[in-house]
Amino acid sequence: MTTSASRWEDETWSGLVQRARVGRTFRPARWQGGARCAVALSFDSDHETNELRDGGGSLSRLCWGQYGALGVERIRSILQRHAVPATFFVPGVTARLHPDEQRGLVAEGHEVGMHGWIHEVASSLAPEEERALMLRSADTLERITGRRPVGMRAPSFEISRETLLIAEEMGLAYDASLMGHDDPHEIVVDGRALSLIEIPAAWVRDDGAYLWIERFNALRPYTPPTDILDIFRRELDAAHQEGGLFQLLMHPHVIGYRSRIWILDEIIRHAKSLGDIWFATHEDIAQFIVAEKGREVLDRPSRHMT
Repeated sequence: MTTSASRWEDETWSGLVQRARVGRTFRPARWQGGARCAVALSFDSDHETNELRDGGGSLSRLCWGQYGALGVERIRSILQRHAVPATFFVPGVTARLHPDEQRGLVAEGHEVGMHGWIHEVASSLAPEEERALMLRSADTLERITGRRPVGMRAPSFEISRETLLIAEEMGLAYDASLMGHDDPHEIVVDGRALSLIEIPAAWVRDDGAYLWIERFNALRPYTPPTDILDIFRRELDAAHQEGGLFQLLMHPHVIGYRSRIWILDEIIRHAKSLGDIWFATHEDIAQFIVAEKGREVLDRPSRHMT
């Protein structure tokens, strides 16, 4: 059967592809302090917002979201023990429900970044509504933590045609929603390089891809924790060998269980055993890249450009 896309004019499919592309990739000869590899740990503190976003009131799912607060406690304990910083992407509603959690994270040297207002799907919003929610989220995080966020990850990795432009308009330093590369890179929207840097994520380095559960959608965890550790460790080993960035994404209400949280501990231990590692927040990565760009020592053409 012929699909409607097969009848598109060249300008249609080309326009869609060019909406957001990988521009120049940024991999320095050495990271901060002469490190060979950068490790950026991140945690999406969705908590109760996954249920609230859809207008749901399932007590079971809301309590599952609340379990994320316990997950954050366990994550904080591991990070503190290893003296490692991380970035927590927090919806505005999560911050309102758990304000002391966010204050504690900032006090311990971690970064709190934007993750929508109520974990909304940006691609379903009108531009003016999306802008209002992004500003509301930033204002809320600043009011609670005392620091205005400098970066964002779009909830569910979903961005609209306007998301990145709004982020640039807000003066954000980076986005962490796209998956076009392993290393930090320039974002090119409709042929124009934006001022913010992309610190890319990937499903393969996301605990939710292996451990998420949706009771009524037949989605069940399918990968043993030991296998997940093996995948993450191989990604880390390759990043170290290449001299690039290892970015990891976990959800406190997913990874925080006693049978899973050890994965985080083992990844940090393995990174330290490799040596020449710089543990950094996403803000640290963005600031380092901007400084290196200014010295013109890392700009490289991307093979993805057309």
